[in-house]
Amino acid sequence: MGHAPRNRQFQPFELERLLSQWEHRVEWNLSESGVCPLPLRELLIDPDTFEHLLATPLAYPQTNGLPELRERIAALYPGASPDQILVTNGCAEANFNALHTLTAPGDEVVLMRPNYMQLWGAARNAGIDVRSFALDEDRGWGLDPAALASAVTPRTTLVAVSNPNNPTGHILTDAEMAQIVAAADRVGAWLLADEVYAGSERIRREVTPSFWGRYDRVIATGGLSKAYGLPGLRIGWVVAPAGLADEIWARQDYTTISTSILSNTLAAIALSPDTRARLIARGRRYIQEGFDLLARWTAEHGRVLTVTPPDAGAIAFVRYALPLDSTELCRRLLAEANVLVAPGDHFGCDRHLRLNHGLPAAYVQQGLDRIWNLIGSLT
Repeated sequence: MGHAPRNRQFQPFELERLLSQWEHRVEWNLSESGVCPLPLRELLIDPDTFEHLLATPLAYPQTNGLPELRERIAALYPGASPDQILVTNGCAEANFNALHTLTAPGDEVVLMRPNYMQLWGAARNAGIDVRSFALDEDRGWGLDPAALASAVTPRTTLVAVSNPNNPTGHILTDAEMAQIVAAADRVGAWLLADEVYAGSERIRREVTPSFWGRYDRVIATGGLSKAYGLPGLRIGWVVAPAGLADEIWARQDYTTISTSILSNTLAAIALSPDTRARLIARGRRYIQEGFDLLARWTAEHGRVLTVTPPDAGAIAFVRYALPLDSTELCRRLLAEANVLVAPGDHFGCDRHLRLNHGLPAAYVQQGLDRIWNLIGSLT
């Protein structure tokens, strides 16, 4: 019998390993980070769009994305044009291929923490040195300028941030954005901004401003999975200077080649101005109603649970006061309460749980009650 080849040490993506194995096997799943998924019938409320979809040939699309879709994405970014847009399989592919376009083994990248740890693991697997700067929980998960300044060095090739932040929901202020741009500019680094939670704002009507246009070495990524409730389309995108967008596109030839024609077509419908506004409003209703429940829940159990109210997102990063690491606590919630949540140490910040509150209220409340039944028994 053959043996598997001996490879160098591989860093698994721990959060996605957990979710992939359990998200469809539990009774209460509060581990996801987007709003309640939209049924297809609620997207195709216009009979003409339904007929248009049925008439779509099941061929390859233009591999960087349908022109109509790229035009609608470009319209979300001041000064962007369709030739600066690459449509990808989710924001994850956008981030992965952007990282590998801008860096090489031995380079240094600087990442915001806590964060979705995709780029941390992908960089390590590519032989790239990783440094980080921590957001400050005592400042409402705001930027610590000293931590940022010390993390970025003359070796830094890329600075990567998420805004709004996953898992904390913090939206960077204009001053914080300017400090991040200045840190990257000081050493000539590229800035990769994962902005997939834009549109999920809880505390204001305006969509979170993009880093696009604030610096000449910016790549912004986004997608339809979080604010729009369309994760099953697997549509993300890159916004980059035109030549660089083409370089990232060339790497996609080695991975997925393209997104699906049906997803492109449905995404273009979702980003038509009226439909986009409707989907964002729907998502924000779920977010606000669910966070009201979660805020009352943490207040009722304030001797153990605390939360900094998130500015955006269907997620809250809840701190707990127990002598138990978050991976073990999540393991027990899974085994004893049939609830899946995301452990804080999978975001680089232990003694926290990331909880999804952007789901139907009764489902959220039942999940929270089950979580407390276990946590309360441990206090």
